[in-house]
Amino acid sequence: MTSDSSAGAVRSGSTLVLGTLAAGQFVMALDSSVMNVSMVEVANDVNSDISGIQTAITMYTLVMAALMITGGKVGQIIGPKRGFMIGAAIYASGSLTTALSTNLTMLLIGWSLLEGIGAALILPSLVALVASNFPSSERPKAYGLLAAAGAVAIAVGPLIGGLCTTYLSWRYVFFGEVVMVAFIIFFGRNMAAAPPDKGVKLDMLGTVLSGLGLGMFVFGLLRAGTWGFLQPKGESPQLAGLSLSFWLMIGGVAVLWGFMRWQQHLQAKGGAPLVDPGLFQIGQLRSGLTGFFFQFLVQGGLFYLVALFLTVALGLTAIATGVRLMPLSIALLLAAVGIPKRWPQASPRKVARIGLLLMVAAIVLFVVLLGQGTGAGIVTLPLFLAGLGVGCLASQLGAVVAGSVPDSRTGEVGGLQNTATNLGASVATALAGAVLIASLTTSFLDNIANNPDVPASVVENADVQLANGVPFVSDAQLSDALDQAGVDDTTAQAIIDSNAEARVEALRISLALLAMLGILAVFSTGKIPDRPTGAPAVT
Repeated sequence: MTSDSSAGAVRSGSTLVLGTLAAGQFVMALDSSVMNVSMVEVANDVNSDISGIQTAITMYTLVMAALMITGGKVGQIIGPKRGFMIGAAIYASGSLTTALSTNLTMLLIGWSLLEGIGAALILPSLVALVASNFPSSERPKAYGLLAAAGAVAIAVGPLIGGLCTTYLSWRYVFFGEVVMVAFIIFFGRNMAAAPPDKGVKLDMLGTVLSGLGLGMFVFGLLRAGTWGFLQPKGESPQLAGLSLSFWLMIGGVAVLWGFMRWQQHLQAKGGAPLVDPGLFQIGQLRSGLTGFFFQFLVQGGLFYLVALFLTVALGLTAIATGVRLMPLSIALLLAAVGIPKRWPQASPRKVARIGLLLMVAAIVLFVVLLGQGTGAGIVTLPLFLAGLGVGCLASQLGAVVAGSVPDSRTGEVGGLQNTATNLGASVATALAGAVLIASLTTSFLDNIANNPDVPASVVENADVQLANGVPFVSDAQLSDALDQAGVDDTTAQAIIDSNAEARVEALRISLALLAMLGILAVFSTGKIPDRPTGAPAVT
């Protein structure tokens, strides 16, 4: 269903174009991973607290999720290259504002709002620009490198953030982004791009409905770990005895249903919908979007749990954590770039299934190794296998999604693609976090109840005080809290041992859930084509 533009053919294999686009993907993915390891320092510098920085992180994700579909349509209207350039300029202004922030309001404007808007314009345009600059035979390698650049940024973000925070300042990361984006804009001037679609207009009501629906759903999902999915936690907001997160997610789904009905109505009347409902009838596109959702769900959940294991359970620094994540980055890059180059005619469906099974194998191996010991070295082989799995998916899914529609519509499906990845990553954090805390709470309370060194009065008090969830804390943090509470040494050590055992058990249960989701994802790959995009049909 794809067609190669002449401009794309001329620029086939252009290292400069591919490097520019990959740099854009890298910068987009770098922010959150850097911010996650620098929260304390950022909070101090902008006269806020951890809660304020977490709000900024949540709002950044929220703005991107709410505007991604609209960003794809805007790129189609004004042209993907112009959308990319405008998005880059907005993103750079956001990075500069963030680097100069003196209070939380500036941080929210710079990072959460401006960078979120910029990313919503850039990411869908990347999909369209690959289609404009590379023939279909070269696209799997190009999309694979873009995906690899994003995943590598997530993996090395803690290392970059840790180095800058420890030896310089977190602000240098954002100053560096301004410089990188300036180079991206400069080298992006000569990229080929499909012309603007002058017959398309922006559906304003659809924009509001899609943004509101996605925003409500993602916000409810992100707050579920704090407020509870269904049962409200502690004094968290509730309505009719149910968590506000539940109502936000239900409301978001209802608004999105209304959005789709409006799109169908608009199309029936001959109007220009924000998203063509007919796109969801394309099996290849549905399968590709589902693959992206599950990839980012399993990948994001694994990243989240491994980071907790290394930084909290083992107490590693951000720099040491970044080093430990490097096997994943190396393997991902090898697979994402190497598979299209070494096996250009490989079946996308088979490669995607192999990738998902490698991710499942990595998670299962990690679960087994956690049961045998808790040293930092146990993550090396699982992360390498996971990196190969993610690389397999990265080498195929981008081309599968873009190849399901004509080149002129790749910006539109780019918005859908990035919406799917955003939702997958959001579900990963919320689901893995909720299962982790629930498992930790059950296991910890059982452990101390069965430990003879823990007095019955302490067990009863813990049952009441920790009914809403046991926090995932390190041995050192727990020891300090017990000292401040005046708990005697014997009881304190018994509680610390019980928590350490419960922590490992909770990680294993959460990882097992991710493995099951990975297996489920394998069954969703049936509509992924058996031949590469652009390959001749077998007669």
